[in-house]
Amino acid sequence: MSGTTPPDRPTPVGDTTERTVYYDPDRGTYHTRCDADAYEPVSTALLLTVSSVLGVEPDDLEPLSECVDPDALNSLFANWRADEPRVGNGTVSFTFSQCGVTIHGDGEIVIDPDPSAASEPASDRESDPRRFS
Repeated sequence: MSGTTPPDRPTPVGDTTERTVYYDPDRGTYHTRCDADAYEPVSTALLLTVSSVLGVEPDDLEPLSECVDPDALNSLFANWRADEPRVGNGTVSFTFSQCGVTIHGDGEIVIDPDPSAASEPASDRESDPRRFS
């Protein structure tokens, strides 16, 4: 899904500091994109998006530094802005606050609030009360 606009199926579920978060019911994941016109560290975008998806304040999340070095993460993804050339379009994936997180080189952030459900049938995941519709 990276490198494209969200498909027609994802549903906007909320805004975090002017960033829309989309829910993809087929995958059970949430998607957002960092704004290429305004610099915001990816670590900040990640914290705000995960807190929005989980419905908690950013301060209630575990420290990001327990999962990944925030400065290193920001350095890796500082070049998604159009005015800076980028070689390749890699991703980084890790677990943060019990969510699966994948950050794409083009600024897309994908949050899976239940990464263990990836092997469950979609019908089982849809009954999860944490899901937004």
